[in-house]
Amino acid sequence: MKKRELFKVEGNKIIRLRRNCPKCGEGVFLAEHKDRLSCGRCGYTEFKSKKHTTNNQKTQEKTVTEQKPNNQTAGSTPEKN
Repeated sequence: MKKRELFKVEGNKIIRLRRNCPKCGEGVFLAEHKDRLSCGRCGYTEFKSKKHTTNNQKTQEKTVTEQKPNNQTAGSTPEKN
């Protein structure tokens, strides 16, 4: 990662473009992932909030949660032979 991706110069001031880790302190930045911010040094993680989901994503999530294994009902355990 290049330094120009982490800092921005405005006039006589240097502005940090990434957040610092609250546990490690200044100088250790949080990596930006699609769904979270994480520290590579200590493992601190913050999850980004979901702003909105599309209808297709809602449908996919619903179908995944509603699928049940064959011959089992919700809350039952497999029988031992």
